[in-house]
Amino acid sequence: MEEKIVYFEKPGVGNTEETLRLAVERAQARGIKKIVLASTRGDTARLAAERLAGTGITMTVIPHQYSGGREQRFPLELKESLEKQGHHVHFATSLFATENLYGSPIPRVMAFLLRTFSQGMKVCVEMMLMVVDGGFVASGEQVIAIAGSGRGADTAIVAIAASSRNLPDLHIMEIICKPLQNSQHVPNYVPPEG
Repeated sequence: MEEKIVYFEKPGVGNTEETLRLAVERAQARGIKKIVLASTRGDTARLAAERLAGTGITMTVIPHQYSGGREQRFPLELKESLEKQGHHVHFATSLFATENLYGSPIPRVMAFLLRTFSQGMKVCVEMMLMVVDGGFVASGEQVIAIAGSGRGADTAIVAIAASSRNLPDLHIMEIICKPLQNSQHVPNYVPPEG
């Protein structure tokens, strides 16, 4: 099997439209009916909802979790609007954000390891676990996850979802797109021409 992966020269919001286009195109080609999407302020969720209209594909949006008195930046009126369109918004604990209650450094190690691919890859994997834990996706279901580096979207994957209790069951099947660089500054890297 041969499939195309798109690499963006730089991470960030400027890749959002293309990432969404590629992800929906791959979902339609594979018959995938669910997308998981990171969106902190709602901008990416709005764009995705527009692109998904009429496709029969639904999404579960994962904003930042509520925590420590920090104001929730995802507009609650957008949550209501998305839910009326058949989508879901799931405010959940960021699994790789910190050490777990038992003091294990494993979540932080996972986060650092996945960030070697891109910030969006870390978030995509984390969200796949969160949506199964939240009951929005079944364990073993093939789903597309979309995330980014700070704002917007620049990473998309096809994966087999699993719960956080069964991490070894999660499989990244395809990388649809990702940035070449995992941050804005990668010394001595020269992207290939063409």
